[in-house]
Amino acid sequence: MIRPSPLQLFTQRCRRIAIWLFAAVLFAPNWAVSAASVEVWYGPEDRPLEQLVRMYDRAQRYIFVAVYGLTSPLTVKALVEAKRRGVDVRIVTDRERLEDVKQSTALSTLHEAGIPIKINRHDALMHLKQAVIDDEINTNGSMNQTTSGNRYNDERLDIIRDHTLAVKTREKFLSLWNDHERFQEWKK
Repeated sequence: MIRPSPLQLFTQRCRRIAIWLFAAVLFAPNWAVSAASVEVWYGPEDRPLEQLVRMYDRAQRYIFVAVYGLTSPLTVKALVEAKRRGVDVRIVTDRERLEDVKQSTALSTLHEAGIPIKINRHDALMHLKQAVIDDEINTNGSMNQTTSGNRYNDERLDIIRDHTLAVKTREKFLSLWNDHERFQEWKK
């Protein structure tokens, strides 16, 4: 009996692995293959909010933001300007944060510009810190859209450029937006 050489054994193992991987990809529809581009910005050194505002400035169709804290004048200005350009801008935030004068002022300015805002009916449970832009970009991380989040705090902001993931993020945002039991329209 002739024993296979080490090279032949290695080749056989590689073939088995290749067949297994092919079958896994073919028969596992829940596995998503993505060519996402991910950028990671850290605060305060990268000034992550300034990076995000640049993306708001380039939005053409929509900007949907779900965030606990939104007080930064940079964000407010960029979102108001986007609305004036015809971009669909929507905000979901936390009702409890309205006790912060800066948050109330920012939301009032956004509301006066015609930007619809929804707040949760369940205080202090809005932990999302994400935005989705034009079905191409979505963000997440620890950063609230505040001056402190941009300049002082230790924060992380991930920018993910991937159509499939952005669409999923948009759908999640819209499910929050359309959940009338958990979220209500904010009015001054």
